Amino acid sequence: MSGKDYISTGQNTIDWRALVDDLNRLLRIRATPIGMKLFEEISQMEAIPRIRRPGAIHTTDQIVGQACRNGWTVGITADDLVGAQCATVIGLHPRDEEWLSGKHMVGIWFENVESSSRHQHAMNVVAHGKYQAMAVSPLASGRLDPPDIALIYATPAQMILFINGLQWSGYDKLEWGCVGESACADSWGRALATGQPSLSIPCFAERRYGGVMEDELLMAIPPHFLPKVIDGLEHLSRNGLRYPIPPYGVNTDARAGLGVSYSDRG
Repeated sequence: MSGKDYISTGQNTIDWRALVDDLNRLLRIRATPIGMKLFEEISQMEAIPRIRRPGAIHTTDQIVGQACRNGWTVGITADDLVGAQCATVIGLHPRDEEWLSGKHMVGIWFENVESSSRHQHAMNVVAHGKYQAMAVSPLASGRLDPPDIALIYATPAQMILFINGLQWSGYDKLEWGCVGESACADSWGRALATGQPSLSIPCFAERRYGGVMEDELLMAIPPHFLPKVIDGLEHLSRNGLRYPIPPYGVNTDARAGLGVSYSDRG
């Protein structure tokens, strides 16, 4: 773990509230950072403190929205979801031939069955057969300890600094894809399946049903990366590279501004 140690004193648990406080201090995030966790047994999900179970049929986007917009802890099975598209991404429904055909999206999102099927094959999903349930909860609550992934909604300006923090030490070029509709496959689908930070442009369904704001991007990231991100953001902040990013002006002589960060530009 890089930077600040969030392990609680005398316990082998993460101080999630302190971690989220630091993330909010550095980036001023509007939406509540949440965790997502898959469960092999439904009883394990139902044992989470203060868990809510849906009283209606939802999309996974809505379940995620209930956690990050309402602050709820919510658990689901495939029976709570509106269809196989949502359930397959999180491993609660098989990636079978009917699902892979994409025929339910032809003429709606794609011109023909060939394009629709290619879309389905391109999606990152959790392998089916291991998990029976999923839960989401505000990260600071510590009820999913630990979650499989954290979900961070942020504006593009906040998100690039988040990524800069991740890249401060042990640099890697980050590369992602975009399947278009069903972009949850680019975020929580990919992060759950690969264990890697996964950025997405939330799709129409996420914004219509999940309450995602039009200026928000989504980072799905295993939580062990977050102390590294915060450590990087702290270093960047000490260098004057912090949020909010003050506009310098398109007509201003750039040398004075650059000279603050780069001594040879003064």
